[in-house]
Amino acid sequence: MKLRFADAAVFVIVSAVTAVCALRVYGGGRDRARLHIQGTGGNWVYPMDRTERVEIPGPLGQTVVELSGGGVRVLSSPCANKTCIASGTIHRRGQWIACLPNGISLTIEGENTEPDLDAAAF
Repeated sequence: MKLRFADAAVFVIVSAVTAVCALRVYGGGRDRARLHIQGTGGNWVYPMDRTERVEIPGPLGQTVVELSGGGVRVLSSPCANKTCIASGTIHRRGQWIACLPNGISLTIEGENTEPDLDAAAF
C-alpha cells in the first residue's frame, strides 16, 4: 500500500498535537507554586511569582497580604495579638500562616519555590 502525501500530513499533524498535549499534561509546569487563601469571605488562589498586595475580608476587618519575590507575608491584620504578622515571610510548599481571630489562612501549594536543603548542602 502506498502512503499518500495527505496521509503523511495528517499523521504529522496528529503526532504534533499529541506531543503538545502530552507535554502540557505531564510536563510538570502545571503544578507551579501558588498561594491559596481561605477566609470567611471566600477562597482565592494566586501564583507565587506575582508581586501584589491583597486585602482579605474577615469578621474583624481587612487583613493585608503581600506577595513578593516568591514569598508571602501578612502586612497588617485587625487581630489583637498579631501572630500572623510575626510569622514573617513564607516561601515553600506546605508552609502556612493563619490569623485565627480574623478567620484567614494562607497556604503555599504546588512545587517548592526553592530547592530543599539537606545535611549534604551544609
